[in-house]
Amino acid sequence: MADDLSTLDGILRALYDSISGPAGEARDGRRFRSFFLEGARLVRSSLEGGAAEPVVMGVDEYLLAANEYFASNAFYEREIARRVERFGHVTHAFSTYESRRDAADPEPFARGINSIQLFNDGRRFYVVTIFWDFERPDNPIPPEYLPR
Repeated sequence: MADDLSTLDGILRALYDSISGPAGEARDGRRFRSFFLEGARLVRSSLEGGAAEPVVMGVDEYLLAANEYFASNAFYEREIARRVERFGHVTHAFSTYESRRDAADPEPFARGINSIQLFNDGRRFYVVTIFWDFERPDNPIPPEYLPR
């Protein structure tokens, strides 16, 4: 697990890996929680009801909702591109992702961007916030956030 936390590549790879898997397989909540700073938030952009609204969750709230979905749905997500900015102990990663129902699916069923804010104490990274939005016809991913 040390490699999961000590590098930016490691923690982002571990984040995607920790939510990916077959239907009916509960994800490792203890591992997932270990990535986050206490009080961290996960924020999903929602268009339910027609207007854009944030859906704000704590780590445990997210795990509860995600594991309910994973009970009957396979889900595999992976990063396809990343842009990073750093200042002192603050790191911001714009992480473009693709989601598949099976790891071998040739095409994703969804794509989007995770805006991930991290704190590095000099020994490891902690996720402070993950804020994401989905690609849709009126919200395509700009070329600068896609693989080059």
